[in-house]
Amino acid sequence: MSVKLTNRQVGEVTVIDAAGRITLGEGSSTFRDSVKEMVNAGQKKILLNLGDVSYIDSSGIGELVSGFTTVSNAGGSLKLLNLTKRIQDLLQITKLYTVFEVFDDEAKALASF
Repeated sequence: MSVKLTNRQVGEVTVIDAAGRITLGEGSSTFRDSVKEMVNAGQKKILLNLGDVSYIDSSGIGELVSGFTTVSNAGGSLKLLNLTKRIQDLLQITKLYTVFEVFDDEAKALASF
């Protein structure tokens, strides 16, 4: 199973609820294409909810970084919400924990934009 992305608008912020697996192939390209479409449409405040992501591989982590770069280069910001223990560990091992703003509380995350 690959990743399923559901977008919802909360004020000016687009929340992407991701569920499933973000892995090499379909899951990561789905995420990349989704972020590019949003930026091209002028949506530059993106909150990625990873609470229902069961698995992410190095390719998936790469896509998070790529999405972050795409949004940042367009003058926006991409923040992470509800990281699983595995994703937290991966971000700490890869030293990416310092790159992303990470939240456990959606209201606080939305207020940070």
